[in-house]
Amino acid sequence: MHKFIVAAIVTLLAAPAFAADKDTKANATPPPAAEAKAAEPTKDEIFYAVGLTVARQLSVFDMSPAELSQVMKGLQDGLTGKTPVSNMEPYLGQIRDLANARRAAQGEKLSAQADEFVAKAAAEKGAIKAESGLVYKSLREGTGPSPKQGDTVKVHYRGTLIDGKEFDNSYKRGEPAEFPLNGVISCWTEGVPKMKTGGKARLICPPSLAYGEYGSGPIPANSTLVFEIELLEVKPAPESKESK
Repeated sequence: MHKFIVAAIVTLLAAPAFAADKDTKANATPPPAAEAKAAEPTKDEIFYAVGLTVARQLSVFDMSPAELSQVMKGLQDGLTGKTPVSNMEPYLGQIRDLANARRAAQGEKLSAQADEFVAKAAAEKGAIKAESGLVYKSLREGTGPSPKQGDTVKVHYRGTLIDGKEFDNSYKRGEPAEFPLNGVISCWTEGVPKMKTGGKARLICPPSLAYGEYGSGPIPANSTLVFEIELLEVKPAPESKESK
């Protein structure tokens, strides 16, 4: 019984995410550097991770404390078999509608906050706003070559949301990332070629150039992203047979 309850909610909420994966597979975040093998998680840590997984699926509801209390009660009743499965079926459509409504409301809120943030960033001295919505600001001019589409770049970078919450950091991993420019989000594909090797820049990426209305992992839907990037090395794309 409890498997049906959890699976039903996850299925309702996961469908848009799967669609997003198809759209953003070619625009994935820069691949993380290899990390040292971590210790095997304990059983308590595994079950805690189960809770985090459910929380991620339910985060779209942006629940109040009272609403969260009801969800916890429902989970407990469902997992202990207190509530029959048949009692939930009439609510599935309403759950989907509520999720869509909350997702839309979150998107509008984030969009308003992002517009204000981007306008302020674009007004900074030295900042350049492109027609696409990308805001580029050089923090340190490089002296080496600029990458072209198809080239592979080695970079150090830090990614945050507009509230300063960090979601990725190659410095903390202790190793720069390396990836082809045609294999990352559009913001990077457009912004990194503006840099020269040895330089450092800040990119403000609107949702349309990042992960759009679905988000990705720790990045919420409709998020404007901030990246500080150091371009360490450019590896030119191999010449095609036609160009020889």
